[in-house]
Amino acid sequence: MMFNPQFEKIGNILVHEAILTQEQLESALERQKTTSEKLGKLLLSMGLLSEDDLVRAYALQMGHRAVYDEDLLRANSSDVKYLPEDFATTNMAVAVAVTPTTILVAMEDPEDLATIDTIEKITKLKVEVLVASDSSINRAIEYHYSRIRQSGEVADALSNIQVFAGSEDDEGEGVDLSSQRVSDEEAPFVKLVNLILQEAIKERATDIHVEPQANEVAIRVRIDGVLQKIMAPPISSVSGLTTRIKILSNLNIAERRLPQDGRFTIKTGDREIDVRVSVLPTIFGEKIVMRLLDKGSFNMDLTGLGFVEKEINIFKRWITQPYGMVIISGPTGSGKSTTLYASLKDIKSEGTNITTVEDPVEYQLGGISQVQVKEKIGLTFSSTLRSILRQDPDILLIGEIRDEETADIAIKFSLTGHLVFSTVHANDAPSTITRLIDIGIPPFLVGSSLNLVMAQRLVRRICPHCKLEYKPTDEELTRVQVPEQFKKNTFYKGKGCVNCRQTGYRGRTGIFEILEVRQPIRKMIFANANQEEIRERAAELGMMSLRDAGISK
Repeated sequence: MMFNPQFEKIGNILVHEAILTQEQLESALERQKTTSEKLGKLLLSMGLLSEDDLVRAYALQMGHRAVYDEDLLRANSSDVKYLPEDFATTNMAVAVAVTPTTILVAMEDPEDLATIDTIEKITKLKVEVLVASDSSINRAIEYHYSRIRQSGEVADALSNIQVFAGSEDDEGEGVDLSSQRVSDEEAPFVKLVNLILQEAIKERATDIHVEPQANEVAIRVRIDGVLQKIMAPPISSVSGLTTRIKILSNLNIAERRLPQDGRFTIKTGDREIDVRVSVLPTIFGEKIVMRLLDKGSFNMDLTGLGFVEKEINIFKRWITQPYGMVIISGPTGSGKSTTLYASLKDIKSEGTNITTVEDPVEYQLGGISQVQVKEKIGLTFSSTLRSILRQDPDILLIGEIRDEETADIAIKFSLTGHLVFSTVHANDAPSTITRLIDIGIPPFLVGSSLNLVMAQRLVRRICPHCKLEYKPTDEELTRVQVPEQFKKNTFYKGKGCVNCRQTGYRGRTGIFEILEVRQPIRKMIFANANQEEIRERAAELGMMSLRDAGISK
């Protein structure tokens, strides 16, 4: 007899589709006698199938088409909003597509005739039902309606745009994003800039890019190290946007030919965020990049940075020495400052005097003295460091070694019984050493002062909400130079979901290249060895490269 799923129980369908074995079904049915759970939920809790498997079986049983996360999240928001958000949430129904006569609706319960009837009355269209899981529907509702609300706010802000005039005397001390009230007399661009800032903070962004293009202003935010577009107001809004941001930053609103740098502070709830602003003239208007720095108390420790046990033991050994230099290297945004702050938090005590010289002070850390460099008034790294020598410090953090004078003071400070932490822009640990020599520090001073050099990068974590096993091709393994011993490991990738904005990644972790400057390396520095020679010898002594550190994770 031909198998007809519409006349079969869900368990038989799962066995017929080879999702379950007969033995697994019988085991679940036996267990169901004591739990009284619905079979589908019981099978999920036992880990015998996925939500997608269950949806496919229900769709076969009910004679409807199944849809999954990717289908729902790819739906056009203009179709989704055919159903009001409160109705979609209450009835667990999402509009997926609309034709002149039909609306396709994903539902958890395709036999809910009352909801189907209401949708037909609301839309004046015939409903075609699709089957989806409740979690997929919830994710789709959150994803689409948050975007619909956002686009509505942008449209509202732009609908009343007029020429915006600001005063250069406006100090722009800060904008309070926690206020729920926006008065009618506020300029539309004030609302739009606030909306951009709110969205960036909500998405954990580190940077905001306002980029004028031929027909629009692309608003992109950097989330977990990657830029993502969040909105695109028309190009006619570029002048008002830049004017508002310049006023907040206390910049010259009349100057549009030269780059400018400024800053302002935003307040949202109990958080205070420092915003560094860079303005650059382009052919379509002024491009603005805003760097977001949370000024709140620092709460990260070394164990949360991504060190493996061996790495953290080596690192702690050197940051607890009474004197010498610890240098962290890497590009902008690689987490150097976070590592330094976590180090100070780990070693600070009432018995030590710790002072930092920074530009900017990125976090506030209790129990230490932090100095903000202000070059406009002559408070530079070098001038501040000369004064700090008279402040009886035990440990000194220098935000960045940028020039020979700063490097010279830092190294001599470390050679007189003090522990110094700093950062250098370099590609890896060996090139950090040669970078110090290149800016004018004699090799014998570099070799004598350094305790440890560590290069680091921040890499994206696979989103835990959509993590799947993945088998890479031989070509992919070769391209990223995966060593033979790792090729049989289990690999994973992110499918993409509402929690990670469909990227497959959420959050970041560190990878580290730790170079201990022991006697063999010290002798090579004294002999002015090049970075390749230092790298080769360090590898022989046990240094793991950034690539190998990443692969091992």
